Amino acid sequence: MPAPAPVDRFGPVTSTPSPRQPASRPARPSRSTSAAADVPVPTTSAPVPEPAPQTASEPPAAPEPAPPTRRARKAASPAKAVATAEAAAEAARPARAPIGRIPVVDVSPVAEAGRWPAKAAVGEAVPVRATVFREGHDACAATAVLVGPDGTDRARATMVDIAPGLDRYEAHLVPDEPGAWGFRVEGWSDPFGTWAHDAPLKVGAGVDVELVLEEGARLLTRAADRTADDAGAAIPEADARLLRDAATALRDDSRPAEARLAAGLSAEVRAALAAHPVRELVSPSPTYPLVVDRPLALAGSWYEIFPRSIGATYDDATGTWSTGTLRTAAEDLPRIAGLGFDVVYLTPIHPIGTTHRKGRNNTLDAKPGDPGSPYAIGSADGGHDAIDPSLGTFEDFDAFVAAAREQGLEVALDLALQCSPDHPWVAEHPEWFTTRLDGTIAYAENPPKKYQDIYPLNFDNDPEGIAREIRRVLQVWIDHGVTAFRVDNPHTKPLSFWQWLLADVRAAHPEVVFLSEAFTRPAMMLNLARVGFHQSYTYFTWRNTKEEVAEYLAEVSGEQGSWMRPSFWPTTHDILTPYMQTGGTAGFAVRAVLAALGSPTWGIYSGYELVEDVPRPGVEEQIDNEKYEFKPRDWAAAEPLGIARLLRSLNEIRRAHPALRQLRNLTVHPTSDPSLVAFSRHLPAHLSPTGADDTVLVVVNLDPRSAHDGVVDLDLAALGLEPDARFVAHDVLSQEVYAWDARPWVRLDPYSRVAHVIRVERA
Repeated sequence: MPAPAPVDRFGPVTSTPSPRQPASRPARPSRSTSAAADVPVPTTSAPVPEPAPQTASEPPAAPEPAPPTRRARKAASPAKAVATAEAAAEAARPARAPIGRIPVVDVSPVAEAGRWPAKAAVGEAVPVRATVFREGHDACAATAVLVGPDGTDRARATMVDIAPGLDRYEAHLVPDEPGAWGFRVEGWSDPFGTWAHDAPLKVGAGVDVELVLEEGARLLTRAADRTADDAGAAIPEADARLLRDAATALRDDSRPAEARLAAGLSAEVRAALAAHPVRELVSPSPTYPLVVDRPLALAGSWYEIFPRSIGATYDDATGTWSTGTLRTAAEDLPRIAGLGFDVVYLTPIHPIGTTHRKGRNNTLDAKPGDPGSPYAIGSADGGHDAIDPSLGTFEDFDAFVAAAREQGLEVALDLALQCSPDHPWVAEHPEWFTTRLDGTIAYAENPPKKYQDIYPLNFDNDPEGIAREIRRVLQVWIDHGVTAFRVDNPHTKPLSFWQWLLADVRAAHPEVVFLSEAFTRPAMMLNLARVGFHQSYTYFTWRNTKEEVAEYLAEVSGEQGSWMRPSFWPTTHDILTPYMQTGGTAGFAVRAVLAALGSPTWGIYSGYELVEDVPRPGVEEQIDNEKYEFKPRDWAAAEPLGIARLLRSLNEIRRAHPALRQLRNLTVHPTSDPSLVAFSRHLPAHLSPTGADDTVLVVVNLDPRSAHDGVVDLDLAALGLEPDARFVAHDVLSQEVYAWDARPWVRLDPYSRVAHVIRVERA
């Protein structure tokens, strides 16, 4: 059945703000049913059609079991069965579009013929590629066309052959507003390219010289006589005059043939026809979808906090803690903003259950005063739509958001779709959980880890009810100023649920960004991105050797980057890798440089500035994990370590260089030492918001204990430089300046300098 319009489906949710009141929970509909009485609920008498990606629709429904079939009395012959299967397969195939006169194939970025829109952000240079060729020896060319949300052609770029002999073409397109865009590639016959190739050969051999020159003159005259090219762009009078003069020169038989030919092939003529080519047999590809988000969806810096720790105090006399609050957490916002971060990310702030509450270091015997894990969500004080009373009220949360915005920070909230045994959903909707044979509800496990204080949701029984409730919860927080969600373990929920939920939120609030925390198999990570997640945590955290880092940087900035935007985190509250446990201050510096400059989005967990590197024995996480206790910090102790200054510098460098806020412009450069890794980001002037080339080259010593030196073999073209060029290498970390060529020698000592961050300047 067709999906109803979003306003019918979620009018009560997306249009009506939640009440702003100084209480720990806003008013909410009754949980006695899975949806409000005035919102129609799709039945499960037939499966709900799969929603289109990026389009609001019905919540995913539970599929109806197929009715049993009666076995046929007599099996069909094998030949007849094969023929029937082939006929059915042929009927199921989509209609084939006829190939163009100038074939355009293998267009990218395209996934499954456009089923999943490619992604871009406002101001991002989107690489568009296609294979374009033709029969015979005549020249062909290609144009990439950007189609705006209103269906009009917004920009065009002549494509460049990036693989001579393989007919692979590329151009970059830059969208300038959010929305549902598209792009296509037009292949075309290039009569000037054909003549420019053939004429020198024939004139040089003395074959049909006058005929060849006259053909060129007529072609240039035809080009000059146009008032506009076939894309509608007016031909400048100066260019028309230039082309007519060249045609006249081609016909001037008083001059040598070589001189006449040179006039027709001058750099000025080539430039005029490059800007306004004569295109014949134009053959467009289909228009493929491109969803464009605001810049934060691509590039930003995140800072994670546990609000309860900020301002928490310990009374030595009584041996008890007093929790920090949203009000005390707001007092730390100027420090976070001063480090240059864009987003302050709050771990869950909801009521915490008491049943099976975890104690310090994930022990099963919580002591009086232990606050419990904020991921064990739900108590008698409410669930995901409530604030733990110890942290404050919605009035306090609104004040926190307002204070963050005054500091130029956006607020992100952890979305952890799981419940403590005390969550209201457990009593009101037991069908939303997994019941074991003994009648108990299954708790969460990630062997060998066990989470007895957490019940995972089960989407098999009432997917519509769960989906509708979670959509309502999201609206509560959006109404209170949350503009980004970090989603905990999304890979443990169905993709169909995420596809529907993210599309519905996008339809009403396209500014809201979702970060996927899915450390799982590549297929799931990629397809979470395809169904709508804006960003994803990555395996960067575990990539430590030169080969691993180089390969991973190339992977996430390549074709995959058209759907899965990486977010690099050196540590999280759950993860402290062996490298971070043993690398000391230098190791923390190395990973910060790689994260901040290797990905347009990166983040750190609070305490990184203090080099918190002591693990809990036997696991890759910190001892005295903040998930289970209060952890106030002495920020004055961070300054002597230098990490806070480095974080501030890295974020300033990111803001100063638009090339670092792009994804698909990274090149890895070989080095002669096994601990030195080098990569660059280049943004040419015509794609840069500044109108000037921007190139940053990064060389990092991955060894946090020893100095290393070696030669970097630079791809000068990837830096926007000519072959054999020398350039000025301005280190924006140390402010030192060097004269470098294609093979600079570098030496990096972790006790004084872990990296060069070079601004490339023409000599």
